Amino acid sequence: MSVSMKMAMDALCVSDGVGSGVGSRVRSDSTSSTASQGSKGRLLLRQRLSQLLTCVEDLSSDDEANEELSRTLDEAFQLCGRISPRDTFRLLMVTWNVATAEPPGDVTSLLQLDAQPAIDLYVIGLQEVNAAPLRFLSDLLVEDSWSHLLMNTLASRGYIKVSSVRLQGLLLLVFSKQVHVPFIRDIQTTYTRTGIFGYWGNKGGVSVRFSLYGHMICFVNCHLTAHMGYALQRVDEFEYILETQDFDLDNTPTVRDHKVVFWFGDLNFRIADHGMHFLRSSINSGRFNLLWERDQLLTMKKKEPFLQEFEEGPLKFKPTYKFNRNSDTYDTSTQKTWLGFNGKKRKPAWTDRILWRIKPNSPPPEDDEEERASTSTQHSDDGQEEYPIKVLQDTYTCDPSYGVSDHKPVIGIFNLEMRKRCDSALVSVCPEGQWSADQDAVLSYTILEDFMSSTWDWVGLYKVGFKTASDYATFVWVKGELAEVNEVMQVCVNKDDVPLVAGEYVLGYYSYNMQSIVGFSHNFQIVESKRAVMEGMVPQDVNGLNK
Repeated sequence: MSVSMKMAMDALCVSDGVGSGVGSRVRSDSTSSTASQGSKGRLLLRQRLSQLLTCVEDLSSDDEANEELSRTLDEAFQLCGRISPRDTFRLLMVTWNVATAEPPGDVTSLLQLDAQPAIDLYVIGLQEVNAAPLRFLSDLLVEDSWSHLLMNTLASRGYIKVSSVRLQGLLLLVFSKQVHVPFIRDIQTTYTRTGIFGYWGNKGGVSVRFSLYGHMICFVNCHLTAHMGYALQRVDEFEYILETQDFDLDNTPTVRDHKVVFWFGDLNFRIADHGMHFLRSSINSGRFNLLWERDQLLTMKKKEPFLQEFEEGPLKFKPTYKFNRNSDTYDTSTQKTWLGFNGKKRKPAWTDRILWRIKPNSPPPEDDEEERASTSTQHSDDGQEEYPIKVLQDTYTCDPSYGVSDHKPVIGIFNLEMRKRCDSALVSVCPEGQWSADQDAVLSYTILEDFMSSTWDWVGLYKVGFKTASDYATFVWVKGELAEVNEVMQVCVNKDDVPLVAGEYVLGYYSYNMQSIVGFSHNFQIVESKRAVMEGMVPQDVNGLNK
């Protein structure tokens, strides 16, 4: 190899991690700027290519040198692909044992609605939602009061509920900004009972999994066995949940097959050994670190290899259990025993937790073990990095302002850094012409990419500010024959199904197989019908939006 060619090759060797398969360890409380990393990478690439082009002038004209130059340029273009920009998505998670209470009147603080940058995804896990027999049956017919409040609050801010699952008192809800909804696909839910030998759902786990821009993510909301002496049983229950929950997907049949797993809920781990006086003294003085060594979950993580795959931010907030209701005071009640004698007060504990797991890559060398956490990568055939994802925790705290329960809610805010595996909608939808209830309306849709479309797919008409995929004004089935890619299909909407009153609407194509909306139209205006004008009808208020 000529000296100039070696200089060119050296110029392409990136020393600061751009294009490498393993990143530095990401601490739970660290933050990162994706934009600045991307711009640095592009600048570095330009510098390397500039050096390469300078070296080309010194190359001889023989075939061997030309072949070597070709290979070098190929490496440069591969590097271009590997440092394509990454996107950051803001995820806010809440876990709260609501102790059968009705929701508070305002959840602005809980959902951090004024946070900047704005949240992209909300994942809310509740435990002990009122599941008395009559109440539970009524909730099957209409949304429970917690879901109703959360949907109304978030819909007015442009968030849509993309999935939910309930097992008696366990409830898990996922909300997304509308712009991301077409890229949340293959949604599936499941649950596992662990109460009363696995036959009762007062304890257990509920899960939602989906693909977010092509990355497989799973959320597991758990309520595990209570009381101080059952730490090992809690670990066994969670392991049982992981082993038994499965999904009807070849690439992610189990929870642990997902690239990212979030495990959260009322995990019920306690602080062992310390007396009440020491606990409260440490809490009141803010010396939470004195209690970490006896926290049962942290202790069990040292013993159980599968728990060591899960990460958690530092516990720098007050233990969230047990409080007197509507108070910031820890439990002062006297518990009654079976025989009517007074029992002990509940000791404060971090029962409510949020952890996460990145699917491990193939084991690194022993001296690189610290580089495993918080980064997941998939590699191409040549071993190069393709689709990394990082989980960076920005906030891990509780909100003591809520007192309806004897637990305080725990909040975790995360930045998910990733390269999108897919960034175009599967279907294009468009209203044709002017829409009014005075005449039949026409819409068109086009399949943009081949996917498992179905004759059970449908297109919904939604008023801006809608809550869920089922919150449509009307819908129409797609054509009886499946459309080819790029084939424009038209469907008529009967004028009797078109809203009479003017308003701003959007069309959404719902995929039966993916259980999600995979394409939206632009927002458009439905014109006031003659009947509405004659009868003096006024627009309805939808989630605070009067359009």
